[in-house]
Amino acid sequence: MRDFPGRLAKWTATRTTPGPQNRAGARRAAYSTHAMAPDSAGLTGVTKPAGLPAGERVHSAEHVTVAAPILFTPKKDGGLRMCTDYRALNRVTIKSRYPIPRTDELIDNLRGARYFSKIDLRGCYHQIRVFADDCHKTAFRTRYGSYEYTVMPFGLTNAASTFQLTMNGVFRDLLDKCVIIYMDDILIYSKTREQHLKDLEAVFQRLQQHRLITKGSKCEFLKQELEFLGHVISTEGIRIDPKKLRAIQEWKPPRNLQQLQSFLGFVNYVRRFIPNMAGLTGPLTDLLQKGTFYEWGEKQQAAFEALKILSMTAPVLRIADPARPFEVITDANDIAIGAVLMQDFGNGLQPIAYESRKMQSAERNYPVYDKKMLAIVHAFKIWRCYLTGADVTVRTDHKSLQYLRAQPNLNPRQIRWLDYLESNFTYKITYKKGANNIADALSTPSAQLAAVLVAQSNPLLSELFTHGYSTDPFVVNDGHLPITTRKGVYYLRSGTDRIWVPSYRLLRELLIQEVHDSNLSGHFGVDKTLKALQRFYYWPDMVTDVQRYVAACPICQRMKSSHQRPTGLLQPLEPPQRPWQHVTMDFVTGLPAGPSGNDAVLVVVDRLKKMAHFAPCRTTITAEETARLFISTVVRLHGIPAAIISDRDPKFTSKFWQDTWARYGTRLQFSSAYHPQTDGQTERTNQTTEQLIRTNCPDRKKWEDC
Repeated sequence: MRDFPGRLAKWTATRTTPGPQNRAGARRAAYSTHAMAPDSAGLTGVTKPAGLPAGERVHSAEHVTVAAPILFTPKKDGGLRMCTDYRALNRVTIKSRYPIPRTDELIDNLRGARYFSKIDLRGCYHQIRVFADDCHKTAFRTRYGSYEYTVMPFGLTNAASTFQLTMNGVFRDLLDKCVIIYMDDILIYSKTREQHLKDLEAVFQRLQQHRLITKGSKCEFLKQELEFLGHVISTEGIRIDPKKLRAIQEWKPPRNLQQLQSFLGFVNYVRRFIPNMAGLTGPLTDLLQKGTFYEWGEKQQAAFEALKILSMTAPVLRIADPARPFEVITDANDIAIGAVLMQDFGNGLQPIAYESRKMQSAERNYPVYDKKMLAIVHAFKIWRCYLTGADVTVRTDHKSLQYLRAQPNLNPRQIRWLDYLESNFTYKITYKKGANNIADALSTPSAQLAAVLVAQSNPLLSELFTHGYSTDPFVVNDGHLPITTRKGVYYLRSGTDRIWVPSYRLLRELLIQEVHDSNLSGHFGVDKTLKALQRFYYWPDMVTDVQRYVAACPICQRMKSSHQRPTGLLQPLEPPQRPWQHVTMDFVTGLPAGPSGNDAVLVVVDRLKKMAHFAPCRTTITAEETARLFISTVVRLHGIPAAIISDRDPKFTSKFWQDTWARYGTRLQFSSAYHPQTDGQTERTNQTTEQLIRTNCPDRKKWEDC
């Protein structure tokens, strides 16, 4: 290939061997011609010479004996795009090994940048000339004659590598400092506005020097947020391009394997944003196995909806900072392993990337210890470029793994994994309970997860969120509330991106209803409903609200069998026959300590006459001291009672207390746990006592004298 006059004078692509023989012994066959649709073959300005690529891009080539066929594909604006079929030429072309950069590697260079500009080149490949001796290889044939390209056409196997090599050469000294390039997309990034203007000037000078032509309609300048390579780049981090999200949202359930593969390929592009990608796609990838009958059922539909909505609600990922320590949270179940890479940027841990994969058949037979360790090793292999040389904290919900280095007996597989970790990384393993593990999403069934995600897609809920935030007292006065906002939605700053649900009773009930009443969830009980909600939402008293809703669910009451032991008959207290035969007793605590150090009152009430005795004491009084106080206050005046009713205070349930009254033949009766109404007489007397102290004692510390 050669350059335009005065264009790309220094940076030229490697020329292929002249003539039709590109590989030793390999010759190109004469191309056949495709039949063109009548409506495209007859279009003036499309297939006739006047409509061929403009300017110097092609010229007539009637002398060629070998030419490629052409075909047409529709454009978005309703027009037709001419495509040349170079498959036969590509088969005999020596392949270029120059690499196309990885998207994630390019984006990692944007760390700390606050200003962005994007430049798109017009015509892309057409800005590079083809050597005159090689032009005949690009020949293509139409019904109106044969033509050959004078510039590099689309469709050649080495075109992408050639163009990337050329662009990297043009911006070599600016590359990865203030410029990243992916084919014809040039991104300029800087930390300050002043520096960004200088960087733009340097880029424009290179473009002018090498006569590269830009497409103004696709250029953006001095932005703090813009779209690049299917992602939205901003000062906060990266997120999925809304246009791709719209395509995922509008995707219909696949009807065959080809449509399923297309969906999985599209969703795979955003896998670093989705936790437990492998676990969620399990029911879908199972359909791709050889010999499996394609049957779209409830599991597949649930996984399909979960993937779509998780894509729509994907978090903003931060760009890794090598100067900060990393935290890797891992988990594994019987199907897949997963991990999340996180860093603390001053507002708690924030995700950088998610990773997951299905386990192979042999790996599924590993013991739990090995599965959890496999997740750690896989995370270090995937994120080796970040973790090598950095301080890494690994969090796992398998407690024994934190003692991995001290294990005396390891099997060969564990020794191999440990050797890999020890020889390449600086890390420590800590234990984190599974209930608090972000990567524990692997343990959530896809059907249950889909039920939770339906709640996020309900239009009514979106309106209620907006209305609730405007009136929620926590949000309005959020000075001390650990929440942050993104695009009008409030999130709990805990590293889990849980949505803060405003104080709006209807909204909270609808969320619980969406999770509990869904056909996919099957009216789970309190624990599973609560766990499903807590993955995505948070509000105070969530436990109480879920318990109340599940207890009142009419379908659960009618259809579910009871697992509780049948309740016994009501056991009323025997009425006393004489005064002080049956007494009740309790303590009033929490009083201010007086001069004598007393901060509590022992209250003893006669169940027949309602007469009461009050004895000051200390909260730390023992069972033996309580017995002495009871005898000096009650027994001395009224004799030994036949029954004493009290709560289950440790003093009253102690062996000393029970042995003492068993000796006197007094029956001890205890109120039911969490049911103070059993000893209602004493509880009511306690209230009266506290009220009298508050109203009659100006100096609270002298309440004993009142």
